[in-house]
Amino acid sequence: MEDIEELKKELAEQTRLAEERLNQLQYLQADFDNFRRWSAKEKDMITALANEKLIHDLLVILDDFERALPSLEQEKNREGMEMIYKKFTKILSDYGLQPIDCVGKKFDPRFHEVLCTEKCPQEQNTILEDFGKGYQLKSKVIRPSKVKIAEHGEDKEGENNG
Repeated sequence: MEDIEELKKELAEQTRLAEERLNQLQYLQADFDNFRRWSAKEKDMITALANEKLIHDLLVILDDFERALPSLEQEKNREGMEMIYKKFTKILSDYGLQPIDCVGKKFDPRFHEVLCTEKCPQEQNTILEDFGKGYQLKSKVIRPSKVKIAEHGEDKEGENNG
């Protein structure tokens, strides 16, 4: 009888140890899953940051294309340059780059940088002109648009404050 009681105690102790080890294993597995998710997220962030820097640096070339194309009206290579420009913008667009449309819209400091104002009959803070195209990479502004906005009033046109 004593042996049975002792075996029951031993079984209870072994069961408790098994449950304790199982709990430890489950916590360890959860920690590993969390680490794997964190690691994947970190990798995605590093990739996105690298893409952002590269695309930001490539915007200079995009700007040069946009300035050069109008001056090639009579050039025989214009079509080739336009084709290269379209491919370049398509690749950047595939990576999530989108221009910020602004003329005629309300000024928003998250997307626009005011360079000057002009008194005119249009509604206050309406964007009149885009001096430098702004861009978003996915949902993040990587370069704000440089704009001229309306200042309410009907004074002389072209008066700039800035």
